[in-house]
Amino acid sequence: MKLGFGLYRHMLNEAHYKFAKQCGATHLVIHLVDYFGHNKDNANQPIGDKKGWGKAGNPNEIWTYGELKALKKEINSHGLELEGIENFDPAHWYDILLDGPKKQSQMENLKQLIRNAGKAGIPVFGYNFSLAGVSSRMQGPYARGGAVSVGMEGVDTTPIPNGMVWNMVYDESAPEGILPKIDHNELWERLGYFLNEILPVAEEAGVQMAAHPDDPPMPFVRETPRLVYQPHMYQRLLDMNPSPSNNLEFCLGSIAEMTEGDVYEATDTYSRQGKISYVHFRNIVGKVPSYREVFVDEGDMDMFRILRILKKNNFKGVLIPDHTPQMTCNAPWHAGMAYAMGYMKAAISHLNDD
Repeated sequence: MKLGFGLYRHMLNEAHYKFAKQCGATHLVIHLVDYFGHNKDNANQPIGDKKGWGKAGNPNEIWTYGELKALKKEINSHGLELEGIENFDPAHWYDILLDGPKKQSQMENLKQLIRNAGKAGIPVFGYNFSLAGVSSRMQGPYARGGAVSVGMEGVDTTPIPNGMVWNMVYDESAPEGILPKIDHNELWERLGYFLNEILPVAEEAGVQMAAHPDDPPMPFVRETPRLVYQPHMYQRLLDMNPSPSNNLEFCLGSIAEMTEGDVYEATDTYSRQGKISYVHFRNIVGKVPSYREVFVDEGDMDMFRILRILKKNNFKGVLIPDHTPQMTCNAPWHAGMAYAMGYMKAAISHLNDD
């Protein structure tokens, strides 16, 4: 098992690379979507409110091989490896999610993006096939000692307006109205189209497509259906296409928040299949629709038990804290991340000594 950090776009700089290296990380999973363009003062993690996170990117400009190669070279120069990219820009695939008129042209762009990632030597691309995306979360002093974190207390039922998907506005001139209602089967069919188109390209490019479970894992959010809101639903996604590139972005927090199943059993099931590309290693208290994100050592999960299962099943991928409570100091994000990484590093060292 390898240790890494997840960095948002505005964190892709020398200071954060050095911080990651100093904490003992060897790998990075990065976001290239600019979630924080409208809110630079609170750029720790996006919450997902009714108004969304701001404007999506340019629909006609995918991330090029040149910029991905240069970014990987920059990260490598600080002694780190670029393990993966997390999330497509909503501007690049909104009609794939919505089954709109541009879905085929957008799919061709996504295929080229995956080719670019593979050519640049980036082995994993994470995604979340969801219309509402991350939603219904709030911020408060939820972790030990009143540390600021995020949680949920009820689901957001506000309809999504036209021109928005995954919390970002892709069309500022969209007509008034809301997204048409669809059922779960329709969304699964849209996912099937995406997988059948993208996975052959990903295989050829040497890239694993890693699916994130729903966050929060509710059957419906903002009047839109969800796909993976119980642990067994991950298996349906894997069974849709047997490609070796059809993998999982295994978020322990989201899985532990689910109302059915068992997080240890799910970890064992999917790691035994060799289907976990990387792990979001974070802890929570409670289940949807009422939970809190807490420090890695104070939640409902026995994180050391999770590590034992992963070791037993020969998991070789990367663990990242994903996000953590913010500590009360002059560098809240850094302190929270350093605490999580210190725990993870010590736990793995202890596990390897057993």
